Amino acid sequence: MLKRGTRTHLYRQLTEGLGEAVDEATYPVLSGLARTGARSAAELATEIDLDRSGVSRRASRLEAAGLLRREADPGDQRATLLALTPAGHDAVSVMRRRLAGRITATLASWPPGEAEAFTRGLRRFVEQGPFTGP
Repeated sequence: MLKRGTRTHLYRQLTEGLGEAVDEATYPVLSGLARTGARSAAELATEIDLDRSGVSRRASRLEAAGLLRREADPGDQRATLLALTPAGHDAVSVMRRRLAGRITATLASWPPGEAEAFTRGLRRFVEQGPFTGP
């Protein structure tokens, strides 16, 4: 729903000061793993709309920074899952608080009834709209 440039700008603001590995490129990997839990690079790529090699490159940066780990898939010992470390969860918590703050600040300037109606409408759109999966 956001233009690529808008997303990039937002992600840059949300990740500011969280370390060299956490930036607008790695934000989707962190956010995606926080939403879905441990996933293979291929599964995560589908979830966050990147290709598998892009996810793997970003995951390597996050792993080197201690924010992500690779672990054996309990269902298939040949496969590897990407999982957030406690530090990765902490980084996601900071980013989510920042995002919530930005949303709250924006809606605070709206007339109360308008902000509440928007929130209800957006929730309904997300739950019932064209972006819901099978």
